[in-house]
Amino acid sequence: MPRSEQTLDEIMNLASAHFKVPREKLTPDEDFFKTLRIDSLQALDLLTKLENHFHVELPDYELQGVSDFRTLAGRIQSRL
Repeated sequence: MPRSEQTLDEIMNLASAHFKVPREKLTPDEDFFKTLRIDSLQALDLLTKLENHFHVELPDYELQGVSDFRTLAGRIQSRL
């Protein structure tokens, strides 16, 4: 599995577990705010979890407008 796909998979697994949403309901290109039924504060909570998991720091400006797992994975992957 390519590294970027592995990162995407890990993000989706973490989001699934964190928000107690079945993993099979999550797709890489869907709006995760809608799929997970979360607001911006919950998204920040998830982001903190992801930063700790991947040992990266993602500046807010890099995440503006990001609402799908694939783009989020790309931003995280660029910091690894």
